Amino acid sequence: MTLALHQAEAAMLRGDVPVGAVLVENDEVLASVSNTKTTDPTAHAEIKAIRAGAERIGNWNLRDCDLYVTLEPCPMCAGACVNARIRTIIFGASDPRAGAVGTLYDIPSDRRLNHRCAVRGGVLKERCETLLKEYFIKRRMKSE
Repeated sequence: MTLALHQAEAAMLRGDVPVGAVLVENDEVLASVSNTKTTDPTAHAEIKAIRAGAERIGNWNLRDCDLYVTLEPCPMCAGACVNARIRTIIFGASDPRAGAVGTLYDIPSDRRLNHRCAVRGGVLKERCETLLKEYFIKRRMKSE
């Protein structure tokens, strides 16, 4: 999660929402990325990590991979995790506005889908939340 936090900090320095994601397979980092939503609305860190990991191993099926992300995935990202067969989603801060891994929705645990991801939330929660709060405070100050 520390590596994901470094990626989130890099996103914030670029002026993007500070979310970082790291995809790991058997203790090997396959991808370490951050949001680039300011240029592409689908370029969430989770999506970028899944794409990079699948390309690196040459297979869409990431069943032996764990995804670390600083913010609870949204519906798009949670659905991508299910479709990619991610083994475990580990996230830091919950997302009360768009969280789809237990807060508003629980896509990875939905028994109607063909795969379920294990989920572990609250990892380095305070650091993840602080980074997001700092970003949005600065953004609001700029718009005033």
